[in-house]
Amino acid sequence: MARMSRPSSDKLSALRQAMRANGIAACLAPTADPHLSEYLPGHWAAREWLSGFTGSAGVLLVTGDHAGLWTDSRYFSQAEQQLAGSAITLMKQKVAHAPEHLTWLQQHLHRGDVVAVAGDSLSVAGQRQIARLLDEAGVALRTDLDLPAAIWADRPALPRAQVFEHALAWAHTPRSDKLGRVRTAMRKLGATHHLVSSLDDIAWLTNLRGSDVECNPVFLAHLLVEVDGHATLFVDRGKLSDTLVAALAHDDIRIADYATVTGALGELRAGHTLLLDPAKVVCAIASAVPATASRIEAANPSTAMKARKSEAELEHIRDTMRRDGAALVRAFRRLEERLAAGMTQTELDVDALVREERGAQPNFIGESFATIAGYQANGALPHYRATPEHHSTLARKGLLLVDSGGQYLGGTTDITRMLALGETSAEQRRDATLVMKGMIALSRARFPRGASGPQLDALARAPLWAAGMDYGHGTGHGVGYFLNVHEGPQGIRPPVAGGALVALEPGMITSIEPGLYKPARHGIRHENLAVVVEAEQTEFGDFLAFETLTLCPFDRRALEPHLLNPEERAWLDDYHATVRAALAPLLDDADLAWLERHCAPL
Repeated sequence: MARMSRPSSDKLSALRQAMRANGIAACLAPTADPHLSEYLPGHWAAREWLSGFTGSAGVLLVTGDHAGLWTDSRYFSQAEQQLAGSAITLMKQKVAHAPEHLTWLQQHLHRGDVVAVAGDSLSVAGQRQIARLLDEAGVALRTDLDLPAAIWADRPALPRAQVFEHALAWAHTPRSDKLGRVRTAMRKLGATHHLVSSLDDIAWLTNLRGSDVECNPVFLAHLLVEVDGHATLFVDRGKLSDTLVAALAHDDIRIADYATVTGALGELRAGHTLLLDPAKVVCAIASAVPATASRIEAANPSTAMKARKSEAELEHIRDTMRRDGAALVRAFRRLEERLAAGMTQTELDVDALVREERGAQPNFIGESFATIAGYQANGALPHYRATPEHHSTLARKGLLLVDSGGQYLGGTTDITRMLALGETSAEQRRDATLVMKGMIALSRARFPRGASGPQLDALARAPLWAAGMDYGHGTGHGVGYFLNVHEGPQGIRPPVAGGALVALEPGMITSIEPGLYKPARHGIRHENLAVVVEAEQTEFGDFLAFETLTLCPFDRRALEPHLLNPEERAWLDDYHATVRAALAPLLDDADLAWLERHCAPL
């Protein structure tokens, strides 16, 4: 990630000077790159560099006399800490009576003012939305100025990590077949060309992986697919071995320099029709398409294709879950023994233990995200990350939240467990049990084919709602296959006005992770991954269900069993019986004894 080289106040002064020189009243620095990724290479972490805020979501807005950082409830506490003492104000998103950043601009700018945002960090759809709202206030938008880059003297270079093949033994479907499916979709839409800029789509389509983005096995590239011709991969040629270039050529994929994608688009002509996803292509690249060429705007066909895992992929994932669960059992057992022996342990030690045990597993590549090990009050920060400068020491009491995941050749994992390190309060156990009730309710759900995540989200929240409580994040996100730990198009979250309702389909993997956060006290989150499977056919149609994939015991010492009804108790006992049967062959001695103890019936 980018690192601050001077105080944010100095950077804001330099930015404002550049704004005045170019006649700009306001500058937006979103969290984005030319691929609209969630996690960014340091080269495009301008918002972090300017503000010092390291969260994965947020927008920095700077005017002549105001600087505000807009972010959501997952990061309120983190942003307050990281912005303290700076000249930047935390502006809370999705909070009643608090203006979003575009509304704020409408309210505070004057007719004739100009707003600048770098076109390589703004989607086609985003450009239209901003331009429409600003136009209502008589304010203009410029996307041809990258003002943060103009003052960023020590900007990190583009990453140069090597690209490697995701072998067919793991990927199963040849890239030629995947491209064939995309071309079939293109023909149905009437497209002659298709531009793909989203990195996980490109990695999946080409059966290639990289490490240009921390914890995400992707590489910087664009892909232009011709419906009746070749495909061109725009990538730094130095990242590819000659053997890999030859293998791609065999599948009629040519290599071109990463920076030449706009030039290739500029060569489209009358009679060509380009398919692009307006939410996944930046306006700076889309603007290169000549007016004489036609455009079709629709979701990338590959996004839905990669979301539905094949049975062969699922078999690898199930085995990966067993290995990952065994690693966590070893890590948690070792942590308990260290604490019992009086050894000093911190949140950083938890991170190291989990990483060490995962690293001993076959086919492990790396973490799927930075481990969140939050003890007591730190668990109330949904995206907390312990650092050498700021971390807590564990004691033999209270709750430890551990949210972690791994990247394996055979799948991506993401799991959260609450560990009771000793005596817990009645409030903590009650809260943990209410969250567990919601997790069980969603895990046991049966739903008709065509149902979407927003329609199911309330199942996980109902026990908390009944107690007058809620949480501010979604309940579930899609997960890739040795790809990004956050993957669309599906998700389980509250309905949003105008938001698309993506049906859950067999083969889609989602997290199920309700939570509850009480600042300065404690945070609770339970998380498993589950895959959508066919359940039954009735006179009312086809019904689907979730098969839980994650295999690791819950710490029942953190729960109040009497608050669980008989069906919930039975689900938890059945889950633990499944975990025991799956993990016992991989464990022995003290680890097996720990597993047996934690998988015993309630």
